[in-house]
Amino acid sequence: MAEVPALRVGVVVDASCDLPPDTLRDAGLNVLPIELVLAEGIRRDTRDPEATQRFYARDLEAKGSQAEARALSAEVIRAWFGEHIAERYDYVFCLTLMQTRGTLFENASKASFAILNDVNTQRKQSDKPPFALRVVDSRTLSAGLGVLALEAADMVAAGRSPNDIRRRLDTLRDHICAYFVPGDLYYLRTRAVSRGERSVNFFTYALGSTLSVKPVILCYRGETQTLTKVRGYDRAVERVLLHLATQLRLGVLSKHVCISFGGDPARIRTLPGYQALAETVRSLDMTLHETFMSAATAINAGPSVLSVAYAGDLRPFGDRATP
Repeated sequence: MAEVPALRVGVVVDASCDLPPDTLRDAGLNVLPIELVLAEGIRRDTRDPEATQRFYARDLEAKGSQAEARALSAEVIRAWFGEHIAERYDYVFCLTLMQTRGTLFENASKASFAILNDVNTQRKQSDKPPFALRVVDSRTLSAGLGVLALEAADMVAAGRSPNDIRRRLDTLRDHICAYFVPGDLYYLRTRAVSRGERSVNFFTYALGSTLSVKPVILCYRGETQTLTKVRGYDRAVERVLLHLATQLRLGVLSKHVCISFGGDPARIRTLPGYQALAETVRSLDMTLHETFMSAATAINAGPSVLSVAYAGDLRPFGDRATP
């Protein structure tokens, strides 16, 4: 009896997944674009480093508050899968940013029915196995989505079954702890009002405007909340990075830690607290992935925003403002 070939399992992530381009390529992760609606027209965010840096330099601070990031429609997603994915894999996991922050999960879910029909109709006359597609709400975004995507890629590389991968992702996504420190509260407040975002309230914005008090925002299990307020961007960043270093030493569920910055990623290594985090990661034989924040996320979060994430237990950060 002929041996049944192993399923070709693939992972798709949307462009808000903050991972370095080389890491995306080496891990075999496929990037589903997000549309950027700018004054001069519509562009696609594909995590191209040169295009993203041009966006930061020319568009974000001047025009970003008027720009929009939006998901591809279900029909466009269907066409993209047909062109880029259908022939390369037999089982695909499509990981999206949390569904409370846009329509990508909804659109991808709608597209999945048509994609399955398209591909499996074509495969009826071939010896290829039936095509399967699972759309996963990551319940996180930015650096947090990077952690979940790398865990999926590791399991694919290890030859784990789709059922094993599905169970692992369903469990791990509820343990992704992603922290954000905004660089420009005025920008973030403007975007928050337009999108109905509640994680930065008026009081927090007023403090930031007059005293440069920055909120530390947690994204966890599909929700965002302000954990504390710290006077000064550098001090807020340092508290977050030192907090992460402590959490890693207490135990984690993934070897991957992701950090992204809304601007030149070279600045990440100059941030206070970075060295302590990097040394902790090295001592634990983990991997720290540093990159630029996606243009799609930066449109909503503003310039110089920091995102950093790990997978593990959520432990208290502290709810008192730092003087």
